[in-house]
Amino acid sequence: MAGACCACRQVCFVRRGIIATFAERNHYRMNEAITLEEFASRLSGIVNTAPSVRGVWVTAETSDVRRSGHCYLELIQKHPSTGEPVARMRATIWRTAFARIDAEFMAATGSRLESGMKVMVLATASFHPSYGLSVNITGIDPSYTMGDLLRRRMEIVARLKREGIIDLNRELEWPDPALRIAVVSAPGAAGYGDFIHQLFTTPSRLRFNVELFPALMQGASTVASVIGALEAIASREDEWDGVVIIRGGGSTSDLSAFDSYDLAANIAQFPLPVIIGIGHERDVTVLDYVANMRVKTPTAAAEWLISRGEEALGRLDLLGSRMVQTVTATVAGCREQLAYAAAALPHLPLAALNIASSTVSRLSMALSDRATRRLRPEESRLAQDAATLAQASSMVLERQRTRLDSREELLRVLSPRATLRRGYSITRVGGKAVTSSADIAPGTVIETTLLDGKISSTVN
Repeated sequence: MAGACCACRQVCFVRRGIIATFAERNHYRMNEAITLEEFASRLSGIVNTAPSVRGVWVTAETSDVRRSGHCYLELIQKHPSTGEPVARMRATIWRTAFARIDAEFMAATGSRLESGMKVMVLATASFHPSYGLSVNITGIDPSYTMGDLLRRRMEIVARLKREGIIDLNRELEWPDPALRIAVVSAPGAAGYGDFIHQLFTTPSRLRFNVELFPALMQGASTVASVIGALEAIASREDEWDGVVIIRGGGSTSDLSAFDSYDLAANIAQFPLPVIIGIGHERDVTVLDYVANMRVKTPTAAAEWLISRGEEALGRLDLLGSRMVQTVTATVAGCREQLAYAAAALPHLPLAALNIASSTVSRLSMALSDRATRRLRPEESRLAQDAATLAQASSMVLERQRTRLDSREELLRVLSPRATLRRGYSITRVGGKAVTSSADIAPGTVIETTLLDGKISSTVN
């Protein structure tokens, strides 16, 4: 360092001062520092003894639920608007309490504790130096979980009511009988098998026409899959009398897909009546509020269809019996009338002839009497008219005779012969009388008619 410049020597002095300062501070901290184990022990003492975090009812949503005698899960709280987690904590239900809690929860909700459930748990915070902070659950209030499910279901029902569609499918009339059935179910499902077995082993031997439209009945794709099956049925609407949607029983979480607004709205507005046979008697979903008919099991759906068919058969049998009774009574009456006619037939022609002859005689006498009464006034009027006509004819003839005599006398006076008798003559040229000398040219041959003859002349 003897050959170092002044600037370098100053830097070294500064660095030595800093190192010396760090050393002094570290010496002080080492005197005050504790081990991680001791720190964890202090934290454990604080957490494990604080009354404010022991035996506290906490609401949260379950996640990553795992069973291995004990039950390990996470409790999550999500932001109400964004859905992002705002709090997350590991939780444990130890074996000694889990069997009791699981049985009570199953009995109340119909479902085992699963991920994605809203729960209210009796929790105690604990801190272990090796495993860190966790929550020990010693109880679960099933009514909170059921209340959340019911609240969501009622919200969907209220929306369907506001939109005025909740009763549309229930107002549809079933054909009588309903024998053409489209079924929405999972292929190979036990519920579908029970439905088919019940439908086709009925003693009444009703002939149903059934076609399966397969769909997923559990999981995230259930809603889209069932709606797709319904759309396929709607495209062949005229081929079906109704639709049956069936699924066997399961946990509440297994049936949660059927608490869907989209699926409920689709069924409510479906053009064919829909039967819902999902789960058991205690299982209720939103679909039960909108479907035309809700039954407790797939087998009950088949029984309902069978009962409608048997009712139709009963009505048909009753109608047939009434027809037989009516026809029997009519035939008996006809036979009685026929027997009466057969007994009376030999005497009927003569009786009919006598009646007809008597009627003809009576009508003939009545006609003769009526004709006589009608003809006498007419004969009198004709005789009077004949006398009047003869007198009128004589008078007309006399007048016409007098008129003819007058005209005859006038013709005799005015005739050419009378004129000739008085000394006149008639000159004709070519057969036509001449009235002017200008009409006669020289050399014309004229003919002059006198009383006693004719003269021919040539005009010079």
